[in-house]
Amino acid sequence: MLTPLTAAELADLVRGAAASGDALALHSGNSLAGLGPLPTSNRVHHSLSLAGFDTIIAYEPEELVLTVGPGIPLAEVKTLLAGRGQHLAFEPPDWGPLYGQPAGIGTLGGVIGAALAGSRRVSAGSARDHMLGFQAVNGRGEIFKAGGRVVKNVTGYDLPKLVTGAFGTLVALTEVTVKVVPAPETVETLMLPGLTPKRATEIMSQALGSAHEVGAAAYLPASVARDLIPGASDSATLIRLEGFAPSVDARATALTGELGGTVDRLGAE
Repeated sequence: MLTPLTAAELADLVRGAAASGDALALHSGNSLAGLGPLPTSNRVHHSLSLAGFDTIIAYEPEELVLTVGPGIPLAEVKTLLAGRGQHLAFEPPDWGPLYGQPAGIGTLGGVIGAALAGSRRVSAGSARDHMLGFQAVNGRGEIFKAGGRVVKNVTGYDLPKLVTGAFGTLVALTEVTVKVVPAPETVETLMLPGLTPKRATEIMSQALGSAHEVGAAAYLPASVARDLIPGASDSATLIRLEGFAPSVDARATALTGELGGTVDRLGAE
């Protein structure tokens, strides 16, 4: 296990591996070890942990920009942003338990490396759309930066989008800069129970194509809905609205009327 604590140490390790022909398998929280391609070469593999890069480097709430080390726990990032009424709009999920790992150990670097996004991706975009810049070490052991710390476009190749979702195969990140946005004041979820998958798809498409600014939609089969929604006995088709309370209430009422059938309002749950 290689555990560098500075960019210079990381660069030395990468140069050493390159010189010896060894391969490096990168991770930070290691909550997503089962996701993505596994190493397949016959070369010696070393586990390279970026967990030591776990600091908050810069947070500018007024500018909606956050720069942190890739090893910072995602839970810490969410708590920090919530304290200022902000969040990561792409709603990064905690998939660790799906791979037999404890909840809450995932890191922002892992989310960026795997390009994970939650249900709001349909309206807010993916992790790639919120990645502004980074500092990293390339395969030659060179430290470099790409992108920037402003939302405006920067010149040159858009490398932040390239490394997002690369599963650590292109660079070893030491800093990541992401765009943050104000969290919604009010959240309302509408549930339509008992729909077939075909009908649920039609309903979700209708809602997403409406003028009511639907933030997310999902269909849960009965077996899943029963585990997640108290009192549910059948499938659940869920539609989420967000924004200012009067607007959310008006849109929820209008959308309920347009969709027809049984529509339950779950509130912010």
